Amino acid sequence: MKKLKLGIFPNMQKENVKNSLPKVLELCDKAGIEAVLPQKLDYADRPSYDVCDRGSLKQMDMAVSLGGDGTLLQMTRFLSPLRIPVFGVNFGKLGFLAEIELKELPEALAKLLAGEYELEERSQLQACLWRDGKVLIDAHALNDMVVAKGHFSKLAHLSLRVNGKQSGNYAADGIIMATATGSTAYSLSAGGPLVHPSLDVTIITPICAHALYTRPLLIPMDSMIELNAVPPYEELLLSADGEIVTAIAENDTVRIGKSPDKVSFIRLNGRNYYETWQEKLIRNTERL
Repeated sequence: MKKLKLGIFPNMQKENVKNSLPKVLELCDKAGIEAVLPQKLDYADRPSYDVCDRGSLKQMDMAVSLGGDGTLLQMTRFLSPLRIPVFGVNFGKLGFLAEIELKELPEALAKLLAGEYELEERSQLQACLWRDGKVLIDAHALNDMVVAKGHFSKLAHLSLRVNGKQSGNYAADGIIMATATGSTAYSLSAGGPLVHPSLDVTIITPICAHALYTRPLLIPMDSMIELNAVPPYEELLLSADGEIVTAIAENDTVRIGKSPDKVSFIRLNGRNYYETWQEKLIRNTERL
């Protein structure tokens, strides 16, 4: 019988992950699951992958991240085009996306083998940077796309259109375009709403807008958002899930819409989202 192959995406910069990896491999071995590890870890006796080699990623039946939500987001960037289901073991602080803790992993592995889990698809955003009629950059994000000022710039001045119709001009530190999944991330910190992840919407949240009437806006995710800089131009950056993608030139257009690639989450613990939100937010408050 073919063994289930589980890709392991560990954040080795975290000491607790580095110390726990041998335990994770031991649990996989005991469960009869074949762990697939990054090539750079040099486990010669185990199958490995290179994130730049799609062929090596395709050997995985599913994958798990070891770290915080940032580690899981990085993993989905490589695996969502391949439709490989994912879940996360939380070694971070909050873990809205990485839903199980290390102590729950033995039970989770048993459920994977028994098929006792559900798959939940989450939509992503796609951003294209247009310059002189050509697409220069194509990026995807599970949480959010952000157009914001550079490190030493003044306010960003942006024009926003939705489906070709003018929606508004913003003087702000930037604008966040978040998915429902990303409503618990940067958008929430900037005053955006909590949105149930089953809703296919884009949340447009200004960052420190220089106008009291400016408020977050929810639109259908299949709408097309267009952003342009307006005078006076200041340095602007486009980022996807917290990673800077590119600088935006004065006459560039950024178009953001629904990505064709979805992320399949493996749901193992049966917790509902309202309980998770309450638990994570209260835990975060207690740490302040």
